[in-house]
Amino acid sequence: MPEIRIDADFVERCVMELAAFGAAGETGVSRTVYSPEWIGASRCFSSWCSEAGLAVHHDAVGNVWGRLEGSHGGKSIVSGSHIDSQINGGRYDGALGAISAFIAIKALKEQFGQPRRTLEAVAFCEEESSRFPNANFWGSRAITGRIKREDLETVRAFSGETIREAMYEIGLDPSRVADARRDDIDTFIELHIEQGPILEQADFPVAIVDAITGIRHYHVTIRGTANHAGAFPMDIRKDAMAGFAEIASGVVDTAHRMGRPAVTTIGRALISPNFPGIIPSKVEFTVDARHPDPSERGKLYKIHESLMQEVASRRGLDLEWRVMIDHEPALSDPDLVDMFRMTAAEQDVPVLTMASGAAHDAQQMASIAKMAMIFVRSKDGRSHTPEEFSSVSDMVSGIKVLAAGLHRLAY
Repeated sequence: MPEIRIDADFVERCVMELAAFGAAGETGVSRTVYSPEWIGASRCFSSWCSEAGLAVHHDAVGNVWGRLEGSHGGKSIVSGSHIDSQINGGRYDGALGAISAFIAIKALKEQFGQPRRTLEAVAFCEEESSRFPNANFWGSRAITGRIKREDLETVRAFSGETIREAMYEIGLDPSRVADARRDDIDTFIELHIEQGPILEQADFPVAIVDAITGIRHYHVTIRGTANHAGAFPMDIRKDAMAGFAEIASGVVDTAHRMGRPAVTTIGRALISPNFPGIIPSKVEFTVDARHPDPSERGKLYKIHESLMQEVASRRGLDLEWRVMIDHEPALSDPDLVDMFRMTAAEQDVPVLTMASGAAHDAQQMASIAKMAMIFVRSKDGRSHTPEEFSSVSDMVSGIKVLAAGLHRLAY
């Protein structure tokens, strides 16, 4: 196929224009869902699509769709990502995927005319959970029909308001959430920055993602007995901190020994009473464990849970945990992976094949459509920070691969 032409200056201009909504400091972005900044970004994306001749639609939860109708009808081929950000995040996470979908479809329309199959670009309303910590992919969950009626009340912001109240405030009708569900999407492709260092270390600009990791978040509490740090013998202590230290080291070492792509992180710990001369009586902490292979994922979780139980039992500690998040791995459609490798070669873009260690909207969309992802290199592997950066040349390479794949699917 001919080379897809992508205007590098236009790509950079779109990134910077969207980044102005919620700009924080020199390079940061704070754009939480349903905020004035998010509304501005949604209107910006909508205007881009409209100016490019796409039919624009805002669904019941605020996702923005730009549609290029196909001559043969049928189910849509969709690409996009989220436009909400972390608080004091960066310009590229999520936003680049929405921008890339729009630019790829615009370029295809201008260079090849009407497709045979319908193409759509989508800007999801929420992925980061930076305003509502338990929103859990609100925009893509609505599309897949996974939002429950009670979620409108139980999904609450850090500042206390419900997501129902936030939707009402900007003119959305929460009673219509179910209207966002789609059953007419055949294929979903999400372009995203990598958010890690693998592409940079391997010196590739782009990756084709063959799997999205499974994630389990535990909130763990271990309880012992507070006593004097000097007068109480080691062999009869019930030291919650000692148990925590052994567990923390053990679960991290387990993932390290299993090797890539297994990862485990202890991201938060609260110690009580937290004074130098007192044996701690309680430690609450989180365990974030991830693996994209369903079998290896189960093995990782089983080892973690067995270790926590063994340490607590041996040290005479009470143990309890709650699973806060439990996402199944999502495997990319193998035919799509092969096709994107081939089209990347045709566009003279070198690509790596890898798994995603982060969760994405594509993980939700995989429940209703064939799915694949494209990664663009992140400088120093940085993300969720104002320092995240992808070069214009790498972004153009990623959009070329996306557009060439969409061309093969739709034209």
